[in-house]
Amino acid sequence: MPPTQSKDYYGILGVKKTASAEDIRKAFRKLARKYHPDVNPGDKKAEEKFKEISEANDILSDDKKRKIYDQLGFYSDQIDPAQAEAAARGGYGYAPGGARQGGGGQGVPFDFGGFDFNDFASQSGAGRQQQPGEGGAGWGSFRDIFSGIFNQGGREQRGPQAGTDLEYQAQIDFWTAIRGGTTRLQIQRQEVCPTCKGKASTGGSQTCPECHGTGQVTQMGGRMKFNIQCPRCGGTGKVENPCPTCHGEGTVTRTEQVDFRIKPGTRDGQRIRLAGKGNAGVDGGAPGDLYLVIRVGPHPVFTRQGDDIHVPTPVTDSAAALGSKLALTIFDGRAQLKIPPGTQSGQKLRMRERGVPSSADDSKRGDEIVTVDITVPKVQDERSKEILREFAKLNPENPREAMWAKV
Repeated sequence: MPPTQSKDYYGILGVKKTASAEDIRKAFRKLARKYHPDVNPGDKKAEEKFKEISEANDILSDDKKRKIYDQLGFYSDQIDPAQAEAAARGGYGYAPGGARQGGGGQGVPFDFGGFDFNDFASQSGAGRQQQPGEGGAGWGSFRDIFSGIFNQGGREQRGPQAGTDLEYQAQIDFWTAIRGGTTRLQIQRQEVCPTCKGKASTGGSQTCPECHGTGQVTQMGGRMKFNIQCPRCGGTGKVENPCPTCHGEGTVTRTEQVDFRIKPGTRDGQRIRLAGKGNAGVDGGAPGDLYLVIRVGPHPVFTRQGDDIHVPTPVTDSAAALGSKLALTIFDGRAQLKIPPGTQSGQKLRMRERGVPSSADDSKRGDEIVTVDITVPKVQDERSKEILREFAKLNPENPREAMWAKV
């Protein structure tokens, strides 16, 4: 936030200086509903009031900004919180007589006209015996503190800036994740502006809108008045003309189709990094990376757990009782599964190394876990019924006996 004139943000929101964060939030919401431009179309005063309460809320709802504002009576992004705290404690010395002082060799122009420095004298230990090595009247420490606060006004050196990373979710089907393949995703990314080649400007200059060509801006803090170097133009009073294509950003938004490869065994939630496919850098900065979070679709029959494949398999009662061999589908073909005699419903049979290849180690592979689901035949003829009655007589087992023995 650029330096602004000192304002009573608490008064603007109608709260006390001891107001809690919740009190500030409620006060802002109440005033915002009243002065919002949508509620007052065409009302310039309401629009200005809305901007004013928004600015107050921006400062007071942020703990760091509010602390600086409470300590100095104003807020600026150029102020370091530690230096603001030092200033609030009076640790910056004083200048006798409240005379107008400049930044001296520090190059920090201050205008202290009309300010009474006696307060600083009392706070910073004026009248005490001067210690060896201290400057005459303590002005040196005062100058040093404010030099550190405001000596950031040199012309902004943009320089190469790396592009930011992007993250997208990529939906793939069950078999592509297991077997591997290629897929395509549409993304939006920032590319280097073709007009200015990422420089953000097209040459030439215009009067700085921040200082109106003077090279300085005024900062108020209570009864203190600072004339500081304009942070936007660096004191030159001129700024370069922004590129008309990218509006001074150096990049433009483009929609792009990205093709990427899926390794066999890719898991749900796995991240794939595509180097250099993120947002473009500015002024020759390196582009960011593109991260794809894989989302694997379900399968109507198979379920995957890690690198193992689980599949429920219906088995006839006779095949489970007598034992048999079943031909099953696996991810890369067919395989035979041996059903041992006496297999029970719900029993799990493991087919080792018939599951998913490991995406981390090509030499490893999961298993296929078959859950037996015994089906009961529908008896429709008398001959079958007679056979089942005879079977029951020959095998008088009570499957509930073991259960009741535990009661």
